[in-house]
Amino acid sequence: MKPRSLLRRLTGRVSLSLRDSRGATAVEYGLILALIVIVMIVALKQVANANTDMWRNVSDKVVAAG
Repeated sequence: MKPRSLLRRLTGRVSLSLRDSRGATAVEYGLILALIVIVMIVALKQVANANTDMWRNVSDKVVAAG
């Protein structure tokens, strides 16, 4: 194999991969999904804290009334 043809094939593949946008689209969708998951985790934590506080309040009132 000639070094020149190897270099030509290599540059051709690099050029083709730079023009291909499928990988970039997958990365963008991955970032969007990661952001959605982070927002969901934060929201769930807030709901869990509010729920815990509510049941702690109920428990305290039951014990005080008991």
